[in-house]
Amino acid sequence: MMRKLTRRQFFGHTAAAGAGLAIPYFVPGSVLGANGKAPASEKIVLGFIGVGGMGGGHLGNFLSQPDVQVAAVCDVDEERRLERKARVGEGCAAYNDYRELLERKDIDAVVIATPDHWHALTSIHACEAGKDIYCEKPLTLTIKEGRAMVKAARRYGRIFQVGSQQRSAREFRFGCELVRSGRIGELQTIRVGIGGGPTGGWDPDTEPPPGLDWNTWLGPAPWVPYNRSRCHYTFRWFWDYSGGKMTDWGAHHNDIAQWGNGTSRSGPIWVKGTGEFPREGLYETCTHFEVKYRYANGVELICSNKNASGCRFEGANGWVHTNRGYLETCPPELKDESLGPDDVHLYNSPNHRRNWLECVKTRQRPICDVEIGHRSISICHMGNIALRIGRTLQWDPETEQFVNDEAANRWLEKPYRAPWHL
Repeated sequence: MMRKLTRRQFFGHTAAAGAGLAIPYFVPGSVLGANGKAPASEKIVLGFIGVGGMGGGHLGNFLSQPDVQVAAVCDVDEERRLERKARVGEGCAAYNDYRELLERKDIDAVVIATPDHWHALTSIHACEAGKDIYCEKPLTLTIKEGRAMVKAARRYGRIFQVGSQQRSAREFRFGCELVRSGRIGELQTIRVGIGGGPTGGWDPDTEPPPGLDWNTWLGPAPWVPYNRSRCHYTFRWFWDYSGGKMTDWGAHHNDIAQWGNGTSRSGPIWVKGTGEFPREGLYETCTHFEVKYRYANGVELICSNKNASGCRFEGANGWVHTNRGYLETCPPELKDESLGPDDVHLYNSPNHRRNWLECVKTRQRPICDVEIGHRSISICHMGNIALRIGRTLQWDPETEQFVNDEAANRWLEKPYRAPWHL
């Protein structure tokens, strides 16, 4: 007998996927059917949770896909919600509460582009509701959230793509293939440049604008009065919602660093960092920083706002530097070489969103599966923890714990505001 999960029951079962307590939940009536497959001609019915900046961009792109139907949008900002509903047109519903969208039996998959502090709950609930997921980066607010999301995706057999779209760009893939194939000799150092963070002013607290459900926007984060500097794009510069440039752009370039190092499903063994924090204004995250990581294979990763943008792999016999639309090598002719059959050939996805859609149909794992996204953002969180604690930390990538360091391990999770819990 199938069981319907109400919004009230969602509150009670949020953490269940991670803890092994959730009641299995299958949504009937989707075009994919009970076995999760469908003919290529069938439409994949999507719902969108969070349709602001990145969510609006995803909406436009998925609307252009011939095998996609958008059935619903959800956002706590009424103006955005209604504008996106009108953009989709007839047959599209609009919700303030994402749990109502997840109750829809006709929706096969969801695109999640909320602020970071909402990613874990919406994704785990979507898994429990039988939906496949495309979730924006950075995947999580904490490391513990990421492991819970991986467990939920595996328990419910969900196809989960993380929006680290650089993996679907040739310059990044080919650059990593050159490194992994030994074309620059033994890899020694990776330098990641992601730019510094901003400082903010002293905008006063005010009443929320009409149509913005501020309490729901905060969700599991601590309650504070509305301030325009905390909302929409600038949420990135507050610890309760995000992790600054380290998680914003670090989620992209550190992901590529791990891909080229062959550590996408593990992580470093120690981390240390130095940084500067805003001395005035509302913003909290680092403005300038340098974080160093060491991997078990001896490779050192240096992530800094002073490094050249992108990801530079330095080996004993040369280097490879990748960035968006950019690939440079030393020696220069290296970038024009062809890979042979005995070289390393990585997962080839020419389009990140299309890769997810095809995997929804085939039930194969996408190029940036949830485990990879979790491991990539984990090193960014580790960097922020090291910056805030101010000392070298030893890390065990198997247990996902700092070694013999209770104080550091307390930073692996954050308490949720009731009634939300993980």
